[in-house]
Amino acid sequence: MTRTARVRACAKLNLGLRVLYKRPDGYHELRTVFQTISLADRLEISFSPARSTRIEMLGTPDIPDNLAERAARLLLEAAAKHGHVRLQLTKNIPSGAGLGGGSSDAAAVLLALPVLSGIRLPMEHLTALATQLGSDVPFFLYGGTALGLGRGEELYPLPDQPAEQALLIAPAVHSSTADAYRDLSATLKNVPLQAKLDSFQRGAWGDSKSSLINDFEAVVLARYPELAGIRERLRRAGASRVSMTGSGSAIFGIFDNPGKLERAKMAWEKQATAGERAFVISFVNRASYQGAWQRALKLDRKGDHTWPLQSRHAR
Repeated sequence: MTRTARVRACAKLNLGLRVLYKRPDGYHELRTVFQTISLADRLEISFSPARSTRIEMLGTPDIPDNLAERAARLLLEAAAKHGHVRLQLTKNIPSGAGLGGGSSDAAAVLLALPVLSGIRLPMEHLTALATQLGSDVPFFLYGGTALGLGRGEELYPLPDQPAEQALLIAPAVHSSTADAYRDLSATLKNVPLQAKLDSFQRGAWGDSKSSLINDFEAVVLARYPELAGIRERLRRAGASRVSMTGSGSAIFGIFDNPGKLERAKMAWEKQATAGERAFVISFVNRASYQGAWQRALKLDRKGDHTWPLQSRHAR
């Protein structure tokens, strides 16, 4: 019997991102606030019991070593489960833009496939699998607003942000995370560590109207000067806060006035450069995020409100 679910894999923004120092293990110590947003990929996931495992990835011929496919294989191996998994992915989240599209697709598989296949795994096991796939993947197991520490995989839920709306601009620039870290390494000691922590804590505790500081901005904008023009255009259009997300290249402007946001979107469409995409987005809180999963998997999940969702097919 084949079981199928159609789910949305939401993108994220970083509402501030401070890079503190390089750790002995070679990774960088981060402080960030993650926020899920309405822009999303669409993923159809099907599972059929079988004596061997076969994973079929459709819709993404241009994405080698796709994280969603890796997530399916990793999950089945961890649960010692066999079956035929079919993944049909429709990409709406631009790649190389700091929006976490690939990580969200992987987390979508980790949330949905256990429900479809009857696998019973507690959240700590799912989180361990997610961490193997990427530093951003664990966040998408929860959604909403969360504080990210370490590489971003150490998560603490935060109160929901106000129902903000923003104009998100994804330029025709693929920002390399490796290049961004390399360029940033030379400037890490320019700002005292305690000053970074103090400013980040003010933002995380609700003073985000004052600033959204992303340490990658200066080095990425220096590498791609056209991004500075996007930033300035958003400010002139009336955005109250403007920032780059992740290691770039997408830049978002938060608008306090819906009318200004709509006018900015219309104006942007008239003067957009080749390959540039503009999206009106809204913040998605944790209750809405998890509620969408409950609806998408209602035929195969148990009727309770445990998280992650549990399969009614589990034995």
